Amino acid sequence: MAAEAKKASSLSARKEQRPFLEEEAAATPGSQPSTAVGTGRSILVVDDNPVVLKAFELKLRASGFTVATIMNAAEVASSAEKAAAELVILDINLPSSGGVDWTGYTIMQWLRRFPNLAAIPVILISGEDSKQHKERSLAAGAVAFFQKPVAYPELLAAMLRALDIEPITPQG
Repeated sequence: MAAEAKKASSLSARKEQRPFLEEEAAATPGSQPSTAVGTGRSILVVDDNPVVLKAFELKLRASGFTVATIMNAAEVASSAEKAAAELVILDINLPSSGGVDWTGYTIMQWLRRFPNLAAIPVILISGEDSKQHKERSLAAGAVAFFQKPVAYPELLAAMLRALDIEPITPQG
């Protein structure tokens, strides 16, 4: 039983080191969208893994978004306000802080208590392989749920829908 838990933990840790699907990481620069669909839009990314934060920051900035990142769950509300975040990408599993067991779900509940933050769309992400997380995330009010490693085109499409941005189609 302990061996299974250790194996599952190891698998989850490897997923955490790969924020995006491998075929996207190996894609040539010219195959990535060159349009800045997110220009002028502000995103807050919350994760306790600095590798994940940096990867999301680079991908989102390449799509034109202004990106703020934080690792501290207790600072999500103040950071969202400071960054004028229009969308939050939030990891479900975060370390406890200040005696509070923070999760993506508790942070979403907390954000809903602030009138100026309550309407910010939230996309939840997790390295855990669980259908339950998707159902619970959507029931809790998240606009989408993604398992890491994330398929960036699908994440971007969900972000554009949540921000009511028309996708730019290639001219041809």
